[in-house]
Amino acid sequence: MSSDADLTTLFEQLREPFTAESLFDYMPDMVFFIKNLEGRYVAVNQTLVQRCGKQRKSELLGCTPSQVLGQHLGGSYERQDQKVLTSGQQLLDQLELHIYPSRDVGWCLTNKMPLIGRQGEVLGLVGVSRDLKMPDLSSEDFEHISAAVRYGEAHIAEAPTNRQLADIACMSPYQLDRRMKLVFGMPMGQWLLKTRISRAGRQLVETRLPIVQVALDAGYKDQSAFTRQFRRATGMTPSQFRKLGVRAPAATGGAQFEDFFA
Repeated sequence: MSSDADLTTLFEQLREPFTAESLFDYMPDMVFFIKNLEGRYVAVNQTLVQRCGKQRKSELLGCTPSQVLGQHLGGSYERQDQKVLTSGQQLLDQLELHIYPSRDVGWCLTNKMPLIGRQGEVLGLVGVSRDLKMPDLSSEDFEHISAAVRYGEAHIAEAPTNRQLADIACMSPYQLDRRMKLVFGMPMGQWLLKTRISRAGRQLVETRLPIVQVALDAGYKDQSAFTRQFRRATGMTPSQFRKLGVRAPAATGGAQFEDFFA
């Protein structure tokens, strides 16, 4: 008997129907959702409900992200969903800064996969967004990469490369990526992106510097490229982000806004 048949038989013998979201309800650092072909929620976990400022799952089911989060916050998720639904391609380890109606913020890695029917048609999508953990800066792994990390933070406006930082750490880019994943939960390239967007986010909220100067300070020589990458990470243009004025505590671990833009 195939493993698929074994799984079907097992589910048929359960006293109560198994639902994936019931398992994800017990994972406060992870958002889980299933959406239909129209991009409407058909299953969510309790973490997503809470972060959207709702009390019950029924308040999300049947809604689009824009209806729950507003056009600025939800629109980017809908554009992302449409790419998955129309192409049938997966979205893997997309680094994002999630912002919720409560103005809670948090960095996460998002994965979305299309749900494919028996005839090969796309029926919807399933996705998870996992919060990035706060790094353990006292670990031995961090000691090996600390010089590269500190250099990257201090010289982010110069747009340091993975190779430059690997040389500073006296290791290969592959070894540096491996250590970065252990400490920060992401490779060096994503950490650099997070650091650049974080620098820009802090300046957008705390200063009135022109956006072109914010872009330069974050290591971007082209304002249009900065705007595209900033929007991809946050779902908003820099000017929209500035107007939003994100200042509330973050959704994970009780950390403050400044902790995510340090």
